[in-house]
Amino acid sequence: MLESTTSSSAARSGQGRSAKDSSGADGAPGNGQGRGGGPGGPVARLNPADLKQVKLHPVKLSRIAELFKPHKITITVVVLLISAASIIGLAQPFLIRAIIDDALPHQNTALLAWLAGGLVAVAAATAAIGVVQTWMATKMGQKVMHTLRTRLFTHLQAQSLGFFTRTRGGEVQSRLTNDIAGMQSVVTSTATSIASNLTTAVATAIAMVALSPRMSLLSLVVLPPAIWLSRKVALMRRDITTARQRELAGMYTQIEEGLSVSGIRLAKTLGTTGRDVARFGESSHRLVDLELRSQLAGRWRMATMSIVFAAIPAVIYLAAGFPATSGGMSIGTLVAFTALQGAIFRPVMGLLNVGVQWVTAMALFSRIFEYLDLDPEIKVAANPRELDPDLVEGRVRFEGVGFSYQGGTEVLAGIDLELEPGTATAVVGPTGSGKSTLGSLLPRLHDPSFGKITIDGIDIRELAPETLNKIVGVVSQETYLIHASIRENLLLADPDADDATLWKALASAQIADLIAGLPEGLDTLVGARGHRFSGGEQQRLAIARTILRNPKVLVLDEATSALDNTTEALVQAALDRLAVGRTTLMIAHRLSTVENADQLVVLSGGTIIERGRPAELLASGGAYAKLVSAGDQDGSSDGFADALTEAKRVRV
Repeated sequence: MLESTTSSSAARSGQGRSAKDSSGADGAPGNGQGRGGGPGGPVARLNPADLKQVKLHPVKLSRIAELFKPHKITITVVVLLISAASIIGLAQPFLIRAIIDDALPHQNTALLAWLAGGLVAVAAATAAIGVVQTWMATKMGQKVMHTLRTRLFTHLQAQSLGFFTRTRGGEVQSRLTNDIAGMQSVVTSTATSIASNLTTAVATAIAMVALSPRMSLLSLVVLPPAIWLSRKVALMRRDITTARQRELAGMYTQIEEGLSVSGIRLAKTLGTTGRDVARFGESSHRLVDLELRSQLAGRWRMATMSIVFAAIPAVIYLAAGFPATSGGMSIGTLVAFTALQGAIFRPVMGLLNVGVQWVTAMALFSRIFEYLDLDPEIKVAANPRELDPDLVEGRVRFEGVGFSYQGGTEVLAGIDLELEPGTATAVVGPTGSGKSTLGSLLPRLHDPSFGKITIDGIDIRELAPETLNKIVGVVSQETYLIHASIRENLLLADPDADDATLWKALASAQIADLIAGLPEGLDTLVGARGHRFSGGEQQRLAIARTILRNPKVLVLDEATSALDNTTEALVQAALDRLAVGRTTLMIAHRLSTVENADQLVVLSGGTIIERGRPAELLASGGAYAKLVSAGDQDGSSDGFADALTEAKRVRV
């Protein structure tokens, strides 16, 4: 369920947003078709995906009610305003009847003026009430959406790295944006339209009966076929609209992937730009076809409906001409009744959609609550231990640590390792040996499946995340720079740092001269994902950012493995400065990282098979020496084996 496609999400969210349209608010009998669904507006249709979502993750009404509990007064006032507007609006036909039957025939100008003024007053009152009601409902809906948005964002940030590895980024974004937007429509529009339609339909029916009981019975015969035909057309259009939503979602995905920095680079280097354009053109062409089908769908049924809606007042006028059916109806009553007959279609159509709107709303709430119900793999201690980052000694211990992804095969098993304060420990091993996983446990990107990791004797799971983040810094092979200025990227580590501090950090990272030579200096925009700079420059900016945090414990996850020799030398110099006085865990790849380590650990199959100083292990002819000889570090021979072999020759 967590890995459903973005296109499906977009399709569902599109239908969620159409809940407002489904109320039929824009349609009225005799005025042609509404938005996409014929007279009276479109009619919603159950989405099988919504039904499946609600069944897989049911939502308790009490949980939804809890969201609106702080807004009970607002809800009550909105309902009263909706009812008042519906009732006041029904005065219009009676005023028209009085004008036609009383004021005009008797040339009573005073009464005519009062009645005409009443028409204006009714319109003004309903409009004013509508503005106030919309403002209150929208404000309430926005507050509820704000609560859900922030809760969901906060909860997702608490998830482990494994969650984001398993879950598509587009799915997460869709729930935070599209689904929340769909829920906003449900909260601010659909709910109020249901209340409005119900009060309007009931009040209109009562008014029709009050005007002419006989004519009201005639309406019962005319309304069903009109409603049936309208639903037929709406269902046809709904199918086409769903297909169009999916096609649009696919097109948006192509735009996102094809026009990003990485996407453009990939297309140009692989020579796929022609194919990408062709694929986009095909998608756009399909949208043209779907739009045409949507506009032309059910034209003959729509023509039939036009005849039906034109026939409704004709039938009423005809019935009014026969004493048996008119009951002595006056002309004013006839005009007023015809107006009411036309007005009742819209709210009735809206009420017919209540079931579909309910399922759509429940599906949206279900998708949001499904994520909110995720149990974070990284749990925050209820009562965190106090540890001053400035007073940390930096003694790190892995005690019987084991790890497996989602209960699968063990990646690490029985890891016992101690990192002395201020020393550097390098971890080497072939691909899949668990090196990076070991490095990710220290900053709690994952938690051990068993065993524990301590800093100065305190289990890191007992520390507040903010405290651990200040103690443990990470520099990895894959840096991430936000699309902002250099200054803003650096201030992420220390929001209170002044420019002098920033320049000092850049100097320690061996990149101050480069930044100083740029026209805009610290205000230079780094570009999407830092693509304004080379890989080595991005690494050094990331190192400067880590220097600003001044962590006592440092994890270097193959920070130089993807760099050329010249760039590696610059980055390694920056890393050497960064590591001074810090307890460092290095996921090692090259000689420049390994040879100066105080301790070297060889991993194989998730267990430690050898440990000691690099020179001693190399001379002993054990697993590390064999690894070097085979050139199998990370399945690569990019200079690692050759460099160490040369080092061995020099030592001999």
